[in-house]
Amino acid sequence: MLVTKYRHPVLTGEVKDFVYSYLKEKMELAGLSILEMNGEPDHVHILFEAVPNMDLAKMVNALKTGSSRMTRKHFADELAPYYWKPVFWSMSYFICTVSDRNAETVKRYIQDQDIK
Repeated sequence: MLVTKYRHPVLTGEVKDFVYSYLKEKMELAGLSILEMNGEPDHVHILFEAVPNMDLAKMVNALKTGSSRMTRKHFADELAPYYWKPVFWSMSYFICTVSDRNAETVKRYIQDQDIK
């Protein structure tokens, strides 16, 4: 799970579409298989498959850094009311493993995000 800085609700409309597209493209280029991705205006959940020896901390850092730079570049005006410094994501993130047995439950949970 990636969380926006200060949990500002900026993942909406074109910003959301851009961020999701960017994350999907970069993860696929890194050889990751995305099983589900969804979230709310202040966070993103991603269920993916990776090889066992992948350095997940490096991967998450690269995703956050790249998506932050590109999003701020393309949507400076939309983000200006929320961020006065060059930030987008919170410094923290959450990552865990799930078994094949629990993957479907996690996938449904992610699908149910952003339903109001």
